[in-house]
Amino acid sequence: MTDQILTGKTKLAGVMGWPVTHSKSPRLHGFWLRKHGLDGAYLPLAVHPDNLGAALSALPKLGFRGCNLTIPHKEAALNLCDRLDPLARRIGAVNTVVVDAEGHLVGSNTDAFGFISNLKQNAPAWRAGAAPTCVLGAGGAARAVLVGLLDEGVPEVRIVNRTAARAAVLADEFGNRVRVVPWGDWRTAFADCDLLVNSTALGMQDQPPLEIDLAALPSTATVNDIVYAPLETAMLAAARMRGNGIVDGLGMLLHQARPGFASWFGVEPEVTEDLRAFVLGG
Repeated sequence: MTDQILTGKTKLAGVMGWPVTHSKSPRLHGFWLRKHGLDGAYLPLAVHPDNLGAALSALPKLGFRGCNLTIPHKEAALNLCDRLDPLARRIGAVNTVVVDAEGHLVGSNTDAFGFISNLKQNAPAWRAGAAPTCVLGAGGAARAVLVGLLDEGVPEVRIVNRTAARAAVLADEFGNRVRVVPWGDWRTAFADCDLLVNSTALGMQDQPPLEIDLAALPSTATVNDIVYAPLETAMLAAARMRGNGIVDGLGMLLHQARPGFASWFGVEPEVTEDLRAFVLGG
């Protein structure tokens, strides 16, 4: 890995959040910048929600190539970009902004890409058209997971959420391939499934546990938790003990960063084991 030297031609990007100190994105992008010897910098940008519009509009004025958006800015940015890609509209959130040649802000969402790329890398035997998938949760992360799965061709996605009305909203919006199953009806939710995804924050460090019974889940199914702190959640540990293949959530974070990095810095980065180790070490 080469030493990084900044010059007057340094390409700038960053991540806006409030707070932003928890973000692993500066460490992640910094790894790629150093690995490829690029004259670039990726900065943490602490932006209060009241200042998001001003901060985004300042990007082209300050010479930034763009930014990522994290909590709580993803939904608010929908109305602050000059253009949105169709995926951001469908997911209902923006996590990546690119400043184009005319200085316009182009908003996109790479979470569905990150989710599917992580799944394909770490569960290569999974095939989207083979069987139903069960998704736990109906929030913003669930929308990105749902879009990724439907676009890959999953025949049926079963949404299981503690508040059934929120799950019903997704089913109404995304059509007849999405089915709502009541929370706790695990036998119905897991029947013939080949993939189970937790898109909630349950089981995350400092969050309530995810109380789930995997007994009805086929032993051949893959279990994916988008949580990555801890890296192996209680759900993943239980799935591993019963012989299911497991996929942790760190890869989704790493893969979702690839399109933005390529747009801002002109290099297509890769998700590798040394990258995983470096990001986890920070």
